[in-house]
Amino acid sequence: MVSQGSSPSLLEALSSDFLACKICLEQLRVPKTLPCLHTYCQDCLAQLAEGGHLRCPECRESVPVPPAGVAAFKTNFFVNGLLDLVKARAGGDLRAGKPACALCPLMGGASTGGPATARCLDCADDLCQACADGHRCTRQTHSHRVVDLVGYRAGWYDEEARERQAAQCPQHPGEALRFLCQPCSQLLCRECRLDPHLDHPCLPLAEAVRARKPGLEELLAGVDNNLAELEATRMAEKEALARLREQATRVGMQVEEAAERVLRALLAQKQEVLGQLRGHVEAAEEAARERLGQLEGREQVAREAVAFARRVLSLGREAEILSLEGAIAQRLRQLQDCPWTPGPAPCLLPQLELHPGLLDKNCHLLRLSFEEQQPQKDSGKEGAGSQGGDETQPEGRDGAETPKQDRAQTPQEDGFQTPKVERTETPREDGAQTPKESRAQTPQEDRGAQTPKGGRSNKKRKFKGGLKSVSREPSPAPGPNLEGSGLLPRPIFFSSFPTRMPGDKRSPRITGLCPFGSREILVADEQNRALKRFSLNGDYKGSVPVPEGCSPCSVAALQGAVAFSAGARLYLISPEGEVQWRRALSLSQASHAVAAMPSGDRVAVSVSGHVEVYNMEGSLATRFIPGGKASRGLRALVFLSTSPQGNFVGSDWQQNSLVVCDGLGQVIGEYRGPGLHGCQPGSVSVDKKGYIFLTLREVNKVVILDPKGSLLGDFLTAYHGLEKPRVTTMVDGRYLVVSLSNGTIHVFRVRPPDS
Repeated sequence: MVSQGSSPSLLEALSSDFLACKICLEQLRVPKTLPCLHTYCQDCLAQLAEGGHLRCPECRESVPVPPAGVAAFKTNFFVNGLLDLVKARAGGDLRAGKPACALCPLMGGASTGGPATARCLDCADDLCQACADGHRCTRQTHSHRVVDLVGYRAGWYDEEARERQAAQCPQHPGEALRFLCQPCSQLLCRECRLDPHLDHPCLPLAEAVRARKPGLEELLAGVDNNLAELEATRMAEKEALARLREQATRVGMQVEEAAERVLRALLAQKQEVLGQLRGHVEAAEEAARERLGQLEGREQVAREAVAFARRVLSLGREAEILSLEGAIAQRLRQLQDCPWTPGPAPCLLPQLELHPGLLDKNCHLLRLSFEEQQPQKDSGKEGAGSQGGDETQPEGRDGAETPKQDRAQTPQEDGFQTPKVERTETPREDGAQTPKESRAQTPQEDRGAQTPKGGRSNKKRKFKGGLKSVSREPSPAPGPNLEGSGLLPRPIFFSSFPTRMPGDKRSPRITGLCPFGSREILVADEQNRALKRFSLNGDYKGSVPVPEGCSPCSVAALQGAVAFSAGARLYLISPEGEVQWRRALSLSQASHAVAAMPSGDRVAVSVSGHVEVYNMEGSLATRFIPGGKASRGLRALVFLSTSPQGNFVGSDWQQNSLVVCDGLGQVIGEYRGPGLHGCQPGSVSVDKKGYIFLTLREVNKVVILDPKGSLLGDFLTAYHGLEKPRVTTMVDGRYLVVSLSNGTIHVFRVRPPDS
């Protein structure tokens, strides 16, 4: 890169990519310069022109196309001159692999000249030794500069050749541009000077450059000053961004630690309550079993007496009946007068009482406040008293110390401490909340909270419930499926990279992702009609060719093949792009989600409320309706994924739920609770342990559910860089790949709970 204020050398211009078109990545052909001073091939610009405008691929500035087309853009004579020099150095006519003389065919009538050994820099011709000697002896060419051809090809005479190089008139071939028409600001040759510009004041090129160069140099100096200011501002922005990331990392650690402590305390309370519930049920069951034994004994005695009496009355003779009458009557009176039940037993039904704060949507244990960064003139003079409130130090896991300025610790009834992040709302004993203005101070019953002295007045912007771009509402508390010591899987940032390639005509719109080989992904770019391959580090590995006119939507990789949906068709192609088969799908669905089965030899596709599974030969292997025929027409699976256990996971936009079903279509679990925040469920992915990762695009979140579809909590939020997440996929069962609406891809490693 050329430093500011320095002049680039000719060698740098010839050896760098200055002469390469940034669109086709080849040497410029018919270079045309846009008003933004970026130069491209004329044919490449013609492909970008739409509706009378085109957008510069580098600076994205919109440029109106002249009525005559892109050919009317200014021709870059500077680039043309450098290209002519490069082409001359590369060699012109060759004979047996050697350059040929350009004058021999003109004098001797031969079709080709002798081997060239020299070059005239003025005529730009290669000459043999005889023609070179004669070239120096004629009146017209004795002053021409003839140099050794080998040295010329090596670049020894580039500067000298450049000085003698003349720009050619595009209207009159062979004529050099010599004049500048001042009223028209147009370069002219002698022929142009004598025709339409005869009455116009014209200047020779050298004189015109001397007249106009000072003005350009003055403008250049002004822009250099602007560049210096821009560079200083850019460095300041980078420093501010670095401070922001550093502070965000600290606050993120605090949030993670606070959430873990709250989860541990909540899980401990859960185990305690469940233990009480089990003890109560066991005691009640023991008492009930004792009463049941008594009742069963009495019932058996009564039944035996009744059976004996009925048998005597039915089968006995008169004398036998009369002889036993007294004993039977006495026994029956005894049983009739005996109470049948031991008395009603007390039945205490358990009821769960929740803290009012858990039911209050406005109750937030963690909240953020934001302060404007103040420029620091001398960071070395910061005192602990005056600057102590700028940064919040991470709190240790043992809860040893918390800064006094921007957060406070509140002893809770259950004995654990809830850390505060710069500003909190502390639940009181009655469940209400105490909002704080600039920083959290918890009123204590036994001592008054004091405001630290020497604190700097900070301008803070307050957001009720946190920033909307971060999350509109916290996800509901984890359900009872979290076991005592097990926490949620956690994300670890791995990489981030864009998916736009130099040949793309439009901004990428990623509609499908899938793993492709070892630590690679396949990206379906519907806007550019491409299947792109990337490593998890963001290295571009090429593309998988798709049939002409196809815009791949959803994609899945099988054993040695790629399946994707486009429009109302399902395709199976080889990695080289050869179509193996295609199947027509229902036209009633705008898009069809595809997913590879765990075996890798079948592909599933959602079609009008049901799921179809095809084998590698294109035959329909199975077809089912999630939930059975009763739910036919009541589901619309827009996103689909499979788990290592062979289950199907889909986002049902008709029911606004996430549904989990087995290979026969039997629903295992379904979630449509408040954890969706009223959003339609988005893309789904499943890791090797069966955890489900669900995208909620409207609130910039990826939430995690257990294998049966019960919500566990948030996995990714806007804090992790999520801005309108579109689709996700799981690679190797432990890397979650998330694509954003702007074409960027983030990769996170999923850390297991027991790691």
